[in-house]
Amino acid sequence: MGDGEFDRGAAGLTGFRRYTWWAVPGMTACVLVLFVSEWVLDGDVPLWARAPAAAALVVEVWASVALLSRRLALLPVTAAQPGGPPMGLLTAAVGAGVVLAALPLAVRNYGLWPVAPALVVAIVATYLPPRHRRLLVGGAVVLALLPGSLVSLAEGDGESAYAALFPAGLVAFTAWVTLGPLWAWDTARRLDAARRLEAELAVKEERLRFAADLHDIQGHHLQVIALKSELAERLVERDPARAAAEMKEIRQLAADALSDTRAVVRGYRRTSLDDEIANATRVLAAAGIDARMTLAPDAVATDLAEAARHLLGLVMREATTNVLRHSRARHAEVDYRIAGGHARLRVRNDGAEEHPTALDGTALDGTGLRGLAERLEAAGGELTWQHDGDRFVVEAALPTCSPNPVDGAAP
Repeated sequence: MGDGEFDRGAAGLTGFRRYTWWAVPGMTACVLVLFVSEWVLDGDVPLWARAPAAAALVVEVWASVALLSRRLALLPVTAAQPGGPPMGLLTAAVGAGVVLAALPLAVRNYGLWPVAPALVVAIVATYLPPRHRRLLVGGAVVLALLPGSLVSLAEGDGESAYAALFPAGLVAFTAWVTLGPLWAWDTARRLDAARRLEAELAVKEERLRFAADLHDIQGHHLQVIALKSELAERLVERDPARAAAEMKEIRQLAADALSDTRAVVRGYRRTSLDDEIANATRVLAAAGIDARMTLAPDAVATDLAEAARHLLGLVMREATTNVLRHSRARHAEVDYRIAGGHARLRVRNDGAEEHPTALDGTALDGTGLRGLAERLEAAGGELTWQHDGDRFVVEAALPTCSPNPVDGAAP
């Protein structure tokens, strides 16, 4: 995923965040101002109730907008990762809400008094994990039945049903319209985070694929170059002509390694099984190893898919490199044939070390073979290796007809 896609995703999320802000904090401020200010400006309301209500309205609007804006900046709240509102803002919102509820209720305004408390309940619920959120809203709905109904019964005005049911319904409705957009916002943030994580994993996977291909190329070429350099060093005094020939091959190998490396960077390199088998014959012979190649006629004649030949070529290259680096082999056998609908490659050598070590003395973990095994398994085949005494056997099998071979090559 390119930088442009990240920018477009970020721009889309910014627009959605702006919409959510207007849908939640903006709506909350508008509801408070519209409903409460109309009551505050009503000349029929006693002055002793209007003045403190106006001050409480300013505090309630400020605290509510600040709390909801802060909630939008937080990660989605879960039971495992609870959040909490700032206590100073919460105290201000609750105090102002109590004033805005008590004053209208004192003059028997059963429709206005639950507005501020309902908004405070909804705001606190946004900071709670789902289970606690449901408990808070459910408890608030039940409690909202009591204040208005008790006042109505005490006054005997006959509005006890309205005074009980309207506040309870308002609390439930306010929680629904507040939590709904926030749920959508949290979901969008989770999806955006997942998208970014997927992009990062794709980049890391591509880096691992590139590292595996680079290991296959450089490990093989450098091992052969080291071997031939050692041979040329021994021959320089005894057989200068052959030493010169070996040095020419070393030069060609270095040029091939550079060319292959450039091809990997461009993403066009493919490994051929036929070329790798022929190369293994030359390299093992140069190392003084008696290498016997058995190529079944039907295997040579079978038109194997390019991706499968690429994978088997990588196995042949890795097996040859292991023979050179991790054994004192005198004999090696390569067998390639078609059997049971599978192309089967087996490389066997003697002189295998009991506990093979890398050039720096650290124990090997078979990372090269393990990586190839994962690739073959993804293509519907398998790769196994076995260490029996001084013998080491690598066996690979791939279906001759694979619908979707996965070779880890360049896309």
